[in-house]
Amino acid sequence: MFSKVSIPLDIPDVQVLDIETNKRGDYVITVESSLNSAICQRCGREISKFHSHDRTITLRHLPILGHAVYIRLRPKRYECPHCSSKHHRKTSTQRLSWYRPKSPHTKAYEEQVLLQLINSTIQDVTLKEKLGYEAVVGIIKRSVTPRVEWGTFDRLDVIGLDEIALKKGHSDYVVIVTARLRDDQVKVLAVLPNREKATVKAFLERIPTRLQRTIHTVCSDMWKAYINAAKEVLGAAVVVVDRYHVAQKYRAGADKLRKQELKRLKRDLSDDEYKTIKGAMWPFRKNKAALKPHETELLERLFAYCPSLKLAYDFREKLTAIFEKDLTKTQATDAIKAWRQAVETSALTCFDPFLTTLDTYLDEITNYFLHRDSSGFVEGLNNKIKVLKRRCYGLLNLDHLFQRLFLDLEGYALFA
Repeated sequence: MFSKVSIPLDIPDVQVLDIETNKRGDYVITVESSLNSAICQRCGREISKFHSHDRTITLRHLPILGHAVYIRLRPKRYECPHCSSKHHRKTSTQRLSWYRPKSPHTKAYEEQVLLQLINSTIQDVTLKEKLGYEAVVGIIKRSVTPRVEWGTFDRLDVIGLDEIALKKGHSDYVVIVTARLRDDQVKVLAVLPNREKATVKAFLERIPTRLQRTIHTVCSDMWKAYINAAKEVLGAAVVVVDRYHVAQKYRAGADKLRKQELKRLKRDLSDDEYKTIKGAMWPFRKNKAALKPHETELLERLFAYCPSLKLAYDFREKLTAIFEKDLTKTQATDAIKAWRQAVETSALTCFDPFLTTLDTYLDEITNYFLHRDSSGFVEGLNNKIKVLKRRCYGLLNLDHLFQRLFLDLEGYALFA
């Protein structure tokens, strides 16, 4: 039977002097540095003339067998012969690689806390680790940058611009800027405080020139400020109005007519007749290819009462089919113009708002057919932000929101 177990501390450049247990059952391990030099904080040179010890510091480290572990150390101070004068000695504290100055934890312990924060909450981690709220926030601030580090990128490829409301039901939108790289990795680049053109433009201008040249597509919704800012700063990039937002527009026109017609039919039909078309909303919203036989029959009964609704449904499906086809930009432009002409020839007015959209954004809409880029990756990130907001009871600090997003997206790769 073993009476002793040897467990490595995984902290370099120290030797253990003592191990004791405190009243709480925590292990307190006293160590000293095995290095005999430091870097002068004034001139940056290596210095080796020992001067004294600093006060003792105690740093929390990774647990051992369920017990908290604390490392106790008296940092060495060294005198710099280059910066010292006859009457004034310049000294610098030796800094070891396994902890940060002014941090009460080792780097290894802070990385463990960050791992626990991924897809979790600060409150949960404080309970598990018996840490204060501000201690966990401090770990985030020390370890996760609140802004993008451009040096970690070789290229950006596709940029996405989209907004999200920080508070549900409010109009305090922030802009989420993301990049989709060639290997389909999604990276968060910024959380901007508002949707104004000047704000978006200023951020795009801060992207290093070498990376601006690698951006071939900017995906956006129909917010004019995004489009104009992208065109002014990234003139060589193609601006694409996202297919999802385009579909929202023309589908909204058909759905508005559905609501009007069902309201009319409920007034004009008998109760027994109306029951035969009850529940038609969901089949109407489906694409034709996704309909089940009983849903097709339900729509046919509805369309028998309302031919204009069938016409709107067919127009909606025809436009969707154009986006599904493998067309060039020119072919798609011609197909959409032909669709538009057919709509204008019909008696329908439900698509009029969308036709106005086509007047403004046809070029950006048909840019989709160049590379079939869309903001799907941005929408996916927005869903993650919504979950993060619910999980963390609202995140109003933009720096902290960026840090938590970065941690959720990159944390396992960085700290696992």
